[in-house]
Amino acid sequence: MKKSNALALIPIGVFVVFYLSLGIIFEYVMKIPMGFYNVPVVVAFLVALFVAVIQTKGVSLEEKFGIMGEGIGDKNIITMLVIFLLAGIFVGVVGRSSAESVAYFMLSVTPPRFAVVVLFVISCFVSTAMGTSVGTITLITPIAVAIAAGSGFSLPLCVGTVVGGAMFGDNLSFISDTTIAACNGQGCRMKDKFRTNFAIVVPAAVVSLAIIFVLSFNSDIAENINKDYSLVQIIPYLLVLISGIIGINVFLTLLIGIISGSIIMLLTGGIDFPTLLSNMGSGASGMFETSMVAVLVAALCGLIKHNGGFDALLNGIRRVFKGNKGGQLGIGLLVGLMDVATANNTVAIVMANPIASEMARDFDVSPRKTASILDTFSCITQGFLPYGAQILVALSAVSTLGYELTAFDIIRYLFYPMMLLLSSLVFIFIIPEKKKAH
Repeated sequence: MKKSNALALIPIGVFVVFYLSLGIIFEYVMKIPMGFYNVPVVVAFLVALFVAVIQTKGVSLEEKFGIMGEGIGDKNIITMLVIFLLAGIFVGVVGRSSAESVAYFMLSVTPPRFAVVVLFVISCFVSTAMGTSVGTITLITPIAVAIAAGSGFSLPLCVGTVVGGAMFGDNLSFISDTTIAACNGQGCRMKDKFRTNFAIVVPAAVVSLAIIFVLSFNSDIAENINKDYSLVQIIPYLLVLISGIIGINVFLTLLIGIISGSIIMLLTGGIDFPTLLSNMGSGASGMFETSMVAVLVAALCGLIKHNGGFDALLNGIRRVFKGNKGGQLGIGLLVGLMDVATANNTVAIVMANPIASEMARDFDVSPRKTASILDTFSCITQGFLPYGAQILVALSAVSTLGYELTAFDIIRYLFYPMMLLLSSLVFIFIIPEKKKAH
């Protein structure tokens, strides 16, 4: 194996240039809505992989495929793919109506004055239960617009509150693809990563809630937001959340959610059996791109590692960052920069995983803390990206309902990502991690 070859990192640069340049052209030159998400990320990685294959000298094409196969065949990659599929099936089973039931139930028992506070709590709960920030924003943004229109609350405040709350679950949920990618990439148990993350996110969430409360306390509220909901449809989310927290294996947790959701949706008449099966298939299919990205990145990283690219990157990081705390910050900056380049926090984590594993060993950072840093810093960055899916989906939903906002109208109300960054830095530099067997 070749050692410390910075040129081996060229495929990553090719991906970044290909993806960012097309995204900028689509979004800002051609004015295509959600232009960055019209760039086929799978194709971008295939181009990068092709460059890496050409760069790999001294071995036959068959041996190059063997190197890629070793990367793809890693146990963590296979585990990640299966969990992605199960998570997609769960979301397909429970659908939109269950998440909306959670939201409207909480709003129905809340005084109007605290509607935005509850909006944040709802977004946190739904995103944690569903495991998707984009799905949460899609579901809850129309409710946020209704609250703003009917109560007098600022529309940017309401929408920014939803986006911030959605990033809470994206970072913490057991079935979030970012959690799955980070934990399997670092070889740690989800419940261990959850406990490490929980201590970081709770202070951030509490401070964010206090800020929202102060901003909304003096507002005059016109009316309640009342919509029909079904309490029984909340049960699958609660079961998944509780099962994950108490440490039940993630496969069993997802199966519990899928089975309970299927039974409830069938018994309540919310869906018929053929449609249920169709939704399961659609949910699994919705994970196709994420799964393919995981496969392609594993193959790409196999070649880059073989060519000495990771050794070069690690040597550069060692020169800049020193000690355990410096190593943790370096891991956070690494995944953050990858997220800026890809505008996809799951892709950023998958790309950063092998490098972060090496850094964690060098700087004596535990797998659970490494997974937590990868997930947390990628979610912080993703929440603020004007061209990220979260803000673009929120803007699209607002526009569909006849209102207009800009990304920067929303960003200044993203209190949770701001507080999460502050809390993460506190837990890196001030509050040391308790060492224990993992």
